[in-house]
Amino acid sequence: MSDEAGNSVRAVCLCGALRVTATLPTLWVAHCHCTYCRRAHGAAVVTWAGFRSEQVAIDGHEPRWHVSSPGARRGFCGTCGSPMLFEAERWPGEMHVARALIVDPLDREPMAHVFYDDHVPWLAITDALPKKG
Repeated sequence: MSDEAGNSVRAVCLCGALRVTATLPTLWVAHCHCTYCRRAHGAAVVTWAGFRSEQVAIDGHEPRWHVSSPGARRGFCGTCGSPMLFEAERWPGEMHVARALIVDPLDREPMAHVFYDDHVPWLAITDALPKKG
């Protein structure tokens, strides 16, 4: 749950062993269509919430990390395997939290589709959000 003042949100993996608390505000929220996100999550698209790294605290078990591409790593629960976190040299000082695992309301809705050129052809994207690269 978010704190009483609504200043933070919590994310929880499938088994509950890995929990994250992130202090608002988010930097952004976006739908990612890149091949790496799709493969890591087994999904057509992954929605991420971006935070400054210092806004994110790990509770419970520490995540396991996988280097998924040069300069990028993904954090997941070592017990149930839920993919939860992402950080990359491309976005220094940021921690990205999988939106689907955040159990509290965020301060903003998704703002864009990113890496849209890599989107799967079998899912119709009909919203009016900007579609970038």
